[in-house]
Amino acid sequence: MRKSTLLILLIILIPALYFVYGMIAWNIRVSFTDWKGAIPSSNFVGLENYSNLFQDPLFWRSLWNTLLLFLMIPCSLGLGLFLATLLNQQVKGARVFLIIYLMPFAFSFVVTGVVWAWMYAPTNGAVNTILRSIGLGSLAGGWHTDPSTVMLSILLATVWQFTGYCTLILFAGLKSIPQKEIDAAKSKGASIFRVYREVVLPRLKISILTSVVVLMIFSLKTFDLIWVMTGGGPGTYSYTLPIFVVKEAFQKLHVASAAAAGNILVVIVLCIIIPYLYWSFRKR
Repeated sequence: MRKSTLLILLIILIPALYFVYGMIAWNIRVSFTDWKGAIPSSNFVGLENYSNLFQDPLFWRSLWNTLLLFLMIPCSLGLGLFLATLLNQQVKGARVFLIIYLMPFAFSFVVTGVVWAWMYAPTNGAVNTILRSIGLGSLAGGWHTDPSTVMLSILLATVWQFTGYCTLILFAGLKSIPQKEIDAAKSKGASIFRVYREVVLPRLKISILTSVVVLMIFSLKTFDLIWVMTGGGPGTYSYTLPIFVVKEAFQKLHVASAAAAGNILVVIVLCIIIPYLYWSFRKR
């Protein structure tokens, strides 16, 4: 039984080692070459690609926009905690509401991008139609086609998609808090804000931290939604690191430069995951 289990684990492990870690190693090697074009012919150039990236304004804009997407984390968590709190008040049909809130998270990024691109449409989009109907037609415009509002438009779409996930995680956390602890704090005259600060939020620490890490990873690898909504436009105003990598590799055929940018993205992800794993194992 143990031998068969070990064989199954090896069968699963070998493809993972090759297609994940093997490809990461290959990507690192390519980033130190001058590979351009479709033919894999290259010479070793050291850190030249990384040096060129750090001098490229488009790379810095892509990095800034990628980090800007982190703003959806506090927004999603705040709305999620608010909705989870309402659902925890013994509301009739709470499970139905929870499913409704969670449904956007079940959509793929492509579907979300298509839906919000339609909602932002300048002429017949839902957002501009609502603004005109309430007398705010002066605010109507091309939200996802205007350089000044394109990132805000993307942030709103991501908040809409991930708020339900945060609601689910925090609702489960709230259900795990003994009601007697909350009642004891209230009996001592604590206000609702003090109860949340001293009783509820400390108990939700793990749920919040887990949600933050998951949302960070999703923010860093968001490609589909932005690609469908804006294609990186207008111009390059909604470029993120994943879009920068795709453009460099498949449109400009700067394979080595794209590999270097991809490695930087991997390093950012590791800077998030490793402290989280260390903290989790230390707690255990």
